[in-house]
Amino acid sequence: MSETRFDVVGIGNAIVDVLAHADDQFINENGLIKGTMGLIDEEIAEAVYAKMGPGIECSGGSAANTIAALASLGGTGAFIGKVKDDQLGAVFRHDIQALGITFETEAARDGASSARCMIHVTPDAQRTMQTYLGASIDLGLDDIDETIISAAAVTYLEGYLWDPEKAKQAFRKAAQIARQSDRLVALSLSDPFCVDRHRDDFLDLVKNHVNIVFANEEEVMSLYQVETFDAALQKIRDDCDIAALTRSEKGSVIVRGDEVHIVEAEAIEQVVDTTGAGDAYAAGFLYGLTSEQPLDICARLGGIAAAEIISHVGARSDVSLKELVEKKLP
Repeated sequence: MSETRFDVVGIGNAIVDVLAHADDQFINENGLIKGTMGLIDEEIAEAVYAKMGPGIECSGGSAANTIAALASLGGTGAFIGKVKDDQLGAVFRHDIQALGITFETEAARDGASSARCMIHVTPDAQRTMQTYLGASIDLGLDDIDETIISAAAVTYLEGYLWDPEKAKQAFRKAAQIARQSDRLVALSLSDPFCVDRHRDDFLDLVKNHVNIVFANEEEVMSLYQVETFDAALQKIRDDCDIAALTRSEKGSVIVRGDEVHIVEAEAIEQVVDTTGAGDAYAAGFLYGLTSEQPLDICARLGGIAAAEIISHVGARSDVSLKELVEKKLP
């Protein structure tokens, strides 16, 4: 095994987020399904952007958010994702490297522009996303850096990136390198509609290529096509080493074989925006795991990180998660 340089390397869409407040009328008039993520083309992306109110622009993407939160906790991270050599691509690269994260994926010189995600935040704190994937879907086999994968304790795969065939091949290559290097592989199921599109592939990944699965209640029930959370829990416990299952205000449930941990959600004054909650939870959990913490503490760390994220608009932390954890878990 090579030297461990990184706690986690994330592989996913390299996206710049555009967040703005919206009401239910905006959601309905634009034919959106509240709380979900839909893929759009560049023409629609430009039209939607023109309709949005004042917004916040910041680098995002699910796996990138996880690695950003990991860095805020004090962990060492790397990211693999595709941008174009354009303005948004430069913004993404600057933002992630400024956090101390290794990001060496070569930018595309031609083709689609860098990806962006329009996030509509309604008063009930739900986020409805429209994503133009642009250059990010061109991630391919040549972008998987074997040196980085083999030097990371955990390779974290973002389910959102499973749509394009080239990315599937890249994921499988990364998982193979990680397993051959005696490293762990983690997968985020990302979204119930994503699970619906790729159920058979995700089941194969969970059973044969992945050690750790992150999913919320709806996603894991969709994966196994069952009516209750308990039924899904019983199935997934046999398919992977560790399942970290989040349940919003009910907290999370961690299963490892016959071992089960039920961890309450962290108390907060107000839920403002749920964007990035699952990403932050994964960061806290993986930070704990790579620090050799017990599973219940890993879940607490995930819950603390997620609670901070949902207390404000945006998927990146406003404070040092390391300092916050030190106050919560002295």
